[in-house]
Amino acid sequence: QVQLVESGGGLVQPGGSLRLSCAASGRTSSSYTMGWFRQAPGKEREFVAGIIRSGGNTYYTDPVKGRFTISRDNAQNTVYLQMNSLKPEDTAVYFCAAKLTSIRVGVDTTYNTWGQGTQVTVSS
Repeated sequence: QVQLVESGGGLVQPGGSLRLSCAASGRTSSSYTMGWFRQAPGKEREFVAGIIRSGGNTYYTDPVKGRFTISRDNAQNTVYLQMNSLKPEDTAVYFCAAKLTSIRVGVDTTYNTWGQGTQVTVSS
């Protein structure tokens, strides 16, 4: 079983950047498909980005394509979400999640391990 801890959230102005980290422990993260999800107040949790366990194929929701990049450093057991050109609508709690399968990367109910979340606020 893997445990996940997110970090890197904070307050940033529109157009700014943040890099979120998701540190995995307990089992090497390279065995897992990793996803980033977010939940804004009053809204359902939504998929942001995912990277499969082998080959590193990546997936993004349309609103973040071209602005966000998911990557993984297997030596550090860490997955990153680089977020550029941030917009107020990106404000949410961001969660990382892990699972052993590589299908349905964007479906949150298929993930069985979650971090505690990190707040991202984009505001002037």
